[in-house]
Amino acid sequence: MQDVASLVTQAREGRPRAVARLISLVEGASPQLREVMAALAPLAGNAYVVGLTGSPGVGKSTCTSALVTAYRRQGKRVGVLAVDPSSPFSGGALLGDRVRMSDHASDPGVYIRSMATRGHLGGLAWAAPQAIRVLDAAGCDVVLVETVGVGQSEVEIASQADTSVVLLAPGMGDGIQAAKAGILEIGDVYVVNKADRDGADATARELNHMLGLGESRGPGDWRPPIVKTVAAREEGIDEVVEALEKHRAWMEERGVLAERRLARASREVETIAVTALRERIADLHGDRRLSALAERIVAGALDPYRAADSLVEGLTEG
Repeated sequence: MQDVASLVTQAREGRPRAVARLISLVEGASPQLREVMAALAPLAGNAYVVGLTGSPGVGKSTCTSALVTAYRRQGKRVGVLAVDPSSPFSGGALLGDRVRMSDHASDPGVYIRSMATRGHLGGLAWAAPQAIRVLDAAGCDVVLVETVGVGQSEVEIASQADTSVVLLAPGMGDGIQAAKAGILEIGDVYVVNKADRDGADATARELNHMLGLGESRGPGDWRPPIVKTVAAREEGIDEVVEALEKHRAWMEERGVLAERRLARASREVETIAVTALRERIADLHGDRRLSALAERIVAGALDPYRAADSLVEGLTEG
């Protein structure tokens, strides 16, 4: 068993090994997870969480690394949560983002953690919300969350980040994908990376057009900016940071930031409750109560909705 109080104290002091152990407890759904979350609760809530998402190959990792450099120049502590897809065969993951961000490996003001999705859809790992809280409580001023390369339906990052950054690149068919909406509806800041390639200006214009088509904003509402970058050369990154800070200031001024964090906490509680309920239902397989309800459904004496209501009532009362 880990000494959670000691780990939390060490994490606050900036010791990466303690942070790593806390996140490992989260990822492994340790029996000490409740103790960890209880210890972290009063310490979290200060970090600015930025999500970066986009199709595979647009340069998310390179852009994330460049943002780390920019924030470190400002003297801010930065946490990076890089989510990689799991193999459907072995369950393992390449975790290549840590390799791409090796330039920051020796910086004590940067903590980089790769996480595997373990089959979880939505572009994030199931343990991402708790891992973000660990980095927040450990004193990170900014937490950058880089998702798996995603499609239109994998937009979970919008529910976990304070600000969502959507990356695109010229020549990758993103303009066509924009017409399908989905991922392009979640962005607070849009980045056209690899802007030194042919077609970057056209991609930015098409993106601007697509955003305008779906626009229903009133006076004072946030209009997502489009920033062109060449992240590999750190060109345009300062402009991205400026856009992020403007969005944060806008959210704080209008109370949007507090609303987003409240909604995030509500979803987290709901997810934990639903997961616990599913586990209890799973324990019922082979249980006489479930079999009895199934027999009544087959006999036509009970419909499945009333049976489910009866089952939930029994579980919650128990």
